[in-house]
Amino acid sequence: MKKNRMEAFSDGVLAIIITIMVLELKVPHEATWHALLEKLPVFLSYVLSFVYVAIYWNNHHHLLHTVENVNGQVMWANNHLLFWLSLVPFASAWAGESYFSSTPVALYGIVLFMAGLAYYLLSQTIRATQGENSILVQATGADYKGFVSLILNAVAIPFAFWMPYVTMLIYAIVGVIWLLPDRRIEKALQQENK
Repeated sequence: MKKNRMEAFSDGVLAIIITIMVLELKVPHEATWHALLEKLPVFLSYVLSFVYVAIYWNNHHHLLHTVENVNGQVMWANNHLLFWLSLVPFASAWAGESYFSSTPVALYGIVLFMAGLAYYLLSQTIRATQGENSILVQATGADYKGFVSLILNAVAIPFAFWMPYVTMLIYAIVGVIWLLPDRRIEKALQQENK
């Protein structure tokens, strides 16, 4: 079956996730800088989560450009990713509203790790259905960036119980790693279209 329906559904879910996150930002009850400063952890967790969701949307967009058709396995792998991403608003809000307390920061890390794992499984499922000569396999190779990201998020989770602010910094570093453009799929698609 064609990928268009899955792509449209995914875009809709990701748009709703971002909408839910921004609706979690509550206006301070007082018109003072101090009241605004008290909301800083919630705002920072929103910014980090927005960056993560935007990164997933961007990479998902590129990933789906490498396929024409999808099957049930790919659709379920995609839904698995969307499930974990749908938990980002909850985990993000809890981490921010708790002023980055240990348990909420650990849960936030678990959600980020599981979303990363789900994305990896989606890309592996697409690789398996498209074959070793597919554009995705040619473009991404071993995907060290994805592997390093998973390891960093996994290692950061236990640190949340001792150093939650350092843990949030590690999550932010992983986000920055993915902000650096990865043009491998774009280049492979351009080569294919020549």
